Amino acid sequence: METAKLRKFAQFARRSLIEQVGAKLKLVLAEESPARRESPLAIKKLEEAIAEQGKEQVVERVAYIWFNRLVALRFMDVNRYNRIGVVSPAEGQFQPEILADAKMGHIDEEMVVENTRKRVFALLDGKMPSQDPQGEAYRLLVVAACNYWYSAMPFLFERIDDYTELLMPDDLLSGNSILAYTREAMTPVACEDVEVIGWLYQFYISEKKDQVFEALKKNQKIKPANIPAATQLFTPHWIVRYLVDNSLGRLWMLNRPNSAWWIRWSITFLRTRLRPIF
Repeated sequence: METAKLRKFAQFARRSLIEQVGAKLKLVLAEESPARRESPLAIKKLEEAIAEQGKEQVVERVAYIWFNRLVALRFMDVNRYNRIGVVSPAEGQFQPEILADAKMGHIDEEMVVENTRKRVFALLDGKMPSQDPQGEAYRLLVVAACNYWYSAMPFLFERIDDYTELLMPDDLLSGNSILAYTREAMTPVACEDVEVIGWLYQFYISEKKDQVFEALKKNQKIKPANIPAATQLFTPHWIVRYLVDNSLGRLWMLNRPNSAWWIRWSITFLRTRLRPIF
């Protein structure tokens, strides 16, 4: 897999999302912000999280949450796990398919609950005041899609009913949006291999990992929040297979020397080792 493009995108995405989430944080925490009136409980949870973790950590965590979800949705779109493209446009279009369909009056009733459908249509029909009706409608649809997949993948699509939604980036539809760059990097060819998600994760945290190790050289201790960036690496399939074959696989062979699996593995092993000789 060609990873240079993925590296460039993932590192850019992290910086961009942190900047956008940080800007959104300032807006929602302003004294007279609409969020304080409309979502007081979410604001309370946000302020509690900041008091406990610190503003920087909250921003970084929410930025990663949205990166993770948008990347997953793009992969699911390309491989048709989603019946309709959530972050991907239909062929010949620019806007995500789910928004284009909503503008024509069609919204998946199974994925999007009734109250959300009504709000989306009200925004698109101009019945609900908004400075960015299409952008706001689309954000509602993305949140609905994430909540829809919660039952199947709760570890990834935790229900969005708190400040995570409030801090969702505003610009998702322009040609310079994080979604536009996501689609450009995660081409259909790249999405043929699920390892694309693993590589994106490793590249996403790579700059932070460098920062952590630079701090170590200055005798600064690693904070608990930075341990994943310092210790987690994506392991490609071939390395996993090698490790398993030479640990569990070896134990299996020692205990079952007449196993057909052992014979096949031995032939493959010999071919691999002897090929350079001939």
